[in-house]
Amino acid sequence: MASATQPTVEGISIALLDRPPVNSLGHALRVQIASVIEAANDAPEIRVIVLVGAGQVFSGGADIREFGTPASTAEPTVRTLIGMIESSSKPVIAAIEGFALGGGLELALACHFRVATREAKIALPEVKLGLMPGAGGTQRLPRLIGAETALNMIMTGQTLGAVELEESGLFDALIDGDLIQGVVAFAAEVAAGKREAILARNRAVVLDNADAYFEYARRSLASSTRQSEAPLKCIDAVAAAVGKPYDDTLERKAFFELVTSPVSRALRHRFQAERACSKIADLPPGTATHAVEQVGVIGAGTMGAGIAMAMLDAGIQVLLMDQRRDALERGIEAIRGNYGRSLAKGKVSAEQVEQRLNLLRGVLDYQDLAGVDLVIEAVFEDMAVKESVFSTLDAVMKPGAILASNTSTLDLDQIAAFTKRPQDVVGLHFFSPANVMRLLEVVRGRQTGDAVLATVMQLAKRIGKIAVVSGVCDGFIGNRMFGHYTRVAGLLVEEGASPQQVDRALEAWGMSMGPFRMGDMAGLDIVLAVRSRHYKTHPEWKFPRSLDRLCELGRLGQKTGKGWYRYASGQRVALADPEVDALLDEYRREQGIAPRLMSDEEIVQRCIFALVNEASALLEEGIAQRASDVDVVALNGYAFPAHRGGPLFYAQEQGLYSVVRAMKQFGDQSGDTFWKPSPLLVGLAEAQSSFSSIGATP
Repeated sequence: MASATQPTVEGISIALLDRPPVNSLGHALRVQIASVIEAANDAPEIRVIVLVGAGQVFSGGADIREFGTPASTAEPTVRTLIGMIESSSKPVIAAIEGFALGGGLELALACHFRVATREAKIALPEVKLGLMPGAGGTQRLPRLIGAETALNMIMTGQTLGAVELEESGLFDALIDGDLIQGVVAFAAEVAAGKREAILARNRAVVLDNADAYFEYARRSLASSTRQSEAPLKCIDAVAAAVGKPYDDTLERKAFFELVTSPVSRALRHRFQAERACSKIADLPPGTATHAVEQVGVIGAGTMGAGIAMAMLDAGIQVLLMDQRRDALERGIEAIRGNYGRSLAKGKVSAEQVEQRLNLLRGVLDYQDLAGVDLVIEAVFEDMAVKESVFSTLDAVMKPGAILASNTSTLDLDQIAAFTKRPQDVVGLHFFSPANVMRLLEVVRGRQTGDAVLATVMQLAKRIGKIAVVSGVCDGFIGNRMFGHYTRVAGLLVEEGASPQQVDRALEAWGMSMGPFRMGDMAGLDIVLAVRSRHYKTHPEWKFPRSLDRLCELGRLGQKTGKGWYRYASGQRVALADPEVDALLDEYRREQGIAPRLMSDEEIVQRCIFALVNEASALLEEGIAQRASDVDVVALNGYAFPAHRGGPLFYAQEQGLYSVVRAMKQFGDQSGDTFWKPSPLLVGLAEAQSSFSSIGATP
């Protein structure tokens, strides 16, 4: 990691930002940049300084791993570097290719000139981490591109291409071809006095009807569901730039308030966790991978069609197979319909739709899949059905082909045992709709080969998924955790809460949909099928049996118009149903349960801490690699609120000692043995340690 000076032509010094992979502005790189600027200013022969990023990337911005550590405030800070640039006796040019994000863009905004390749992209994405620009971005950007465009970028974290901003005044030149050659030519003009340098801070921000504009922006936030204060503080900071001399005092104060906020801590945890989950501790570096150019998908239902689209979107050829011609035709028509709707909304072009559909072929026979590189089954969740599929695949697939199951709960090792090539079997648990949901649980069987694992992790990135590796167990990471979440919610209802109260409490806390509305949407018969299997495999668990009663009455959720709620014909609005209240009252009388009032706080704690206890067990058993992986699954697969950071991050924020005490109280109150805290959780609480000490958490 270094920043080197290279006088490529007489009078021009190039400062290379070199800190792979994205040239983040960590302390070591900041020191090097400062030394280059100082040296160039002290050298009489140097007339112009150029900042350029190594690896075809300018800078990804601040290193958030340093936040809250001494390195974040160690000199020179980014603000100090910016001060050095603005006070430099030699003009400084930012030469941007790839991307300039956050603090990297703020560094560029402080330069006397900016040039970029036409493909370059810029953003101030701090708001996505519950933050705002903290090195003058809210003050310099409006002075260069105008308050309205700047505020939209800053409030949304939107990424824009250099070409989109060609006429904005942000760039002094867009360069075709080689960046270094282009910036050297530009720098020669600067050295010859042919370009006038005007610092951004010395420009004025003018906006007609500014007060009304910013008030409208604030009102638009008031009606949203944002949990972060960052967007509002961004508005206030940009408003402070209009018609006034440069002053970043308000911005700095607001930034330091946000950086210590629980919301920003949670969002930064998510950011780091999603980047850590692709790292597999025991996978040898440089493990060879297989080429995946053609994929087979078995089952043309909703899940199979979605998986096919995920592959098609990435330019991968797909053979979609179903043994029933009518089902295959419906699946292909569903794919066409989805692309048609995306085309109508302007999300894809007609050319893109045509390209993707040309990569799709429907087939009716297993033999047609023999030559594909990877096959994914998306058939009925029944072990006998899986056996039929995998024994057939074992007989017809080419040597080295990867055999993947989309099972969400079943034993992958048992599925692999249906073949003579268990090393080629892996679980790829997509979440519905598979072409939209970002999460992919990659289930690593006992004999799954390293090359197979490395290949599917690489494929996941190619198709835009966040892949989390899970060991083999019933339900893997996500369904195993959330099975207890819904089980506990059912027990709360039997003890006296209503489905509406439970859903409202959890939705107010941040879950996008409560467990009872979610069950109705998924189909209560599907929920009961999994639950019935657990009745046999886990007789020690305490189960709510009111679900069985609903299903016996044909109340299967939205698809039958009645479940925990009732639904008007053709609508999905969940309406309270007195019949459910009566059913629950009768059930409680039969079971001798005296209903009691309970607070929303208790409801939330019992449901969320159920996730925490089971997640701790997953870590202890080695099913999950690291605590942050569990959080990634909850955040991306089950709509756990981002501003809470995930179940284990949330538990850490609450204090593990308090969490353990609450679990013991729930056990005493309910008689449910599940509430015995996991030994790992107890050990961490007693040691005053954290989940981040488990595995390779970022």
